[in-house]
Amino acid sequence: MSSRPVVVVLAAGRSSRYGAGRHKLEQPLGGTTVLGHTLRNVLASHLPLVVVTSEPLAPLARGSVAARDLVVLDPQAPSGMGHSIAAGVAARAQAGGWLVLPGDMPLVQPQTLQQVAAALAHHPLAFAQYRGQRGHPVGFGTELFTELVMLDGDEGARRLVARYPAHAVEVDDPGVLVDVDTPDDLRSVTGGSRAVPTPFGAAGSPK
Repeated sequence: MSSRPVVVVLAAGRSSRYGAGRHKLEQPLGGTTVLGHTLRNVLASHLPLVVVTSEPLAPLARGSVAARDLVVLDPQAPSGMGHSIAAGVAARAQAGGWLVLPGDMPLVQPQTLQQVAAALAHHPLAFAQYRGQRGHPVGFGTELFTELVMLDGDEGARRLVARYPAHAVEVDDPGVLVDVDTPDDLRSVTGGSRAVPTPFGAAGSPK
């Protein structure tokens, strides 16, 4: 059991925008994959983690983390970001909070995760912000446990963010605004060009 905040990595989406027969999390990036790169940064933060994934993507996640750090969703269970968040939080019920990080955000830096985790010691809800733009991860304190484990559907945690005062953690990390949803997004990341920021409330909303 850990009293520290746990990073809940969401890696169970269908990747419908990336293209037929190709899942964005499996695409090559930096000597690994998009998901592998995200997990590499989480592991470098030295925060505990849990990866919520699907049966088809479980082997990909197992390449980076131990089986005990995986939650493989039942294919017959309800789907959606809310359900994934609830499953990850329930699997680490004794944690000192939870940081929600989509698996398709490979540029979020380890220090950013640490800064948002630290903010949960003083705030029930915190999020990373770069130059005034909200991004990920989004952190939730232990007082929100009951509401988190009741989430379902595709809305994710946006209702909680709207309901509770949220503390912005300003970070020097443009990666908090960048996700990989399409081949063009991946080319921007791998080509070293300036990635297009993702607005909070769209792909950058609390998934």
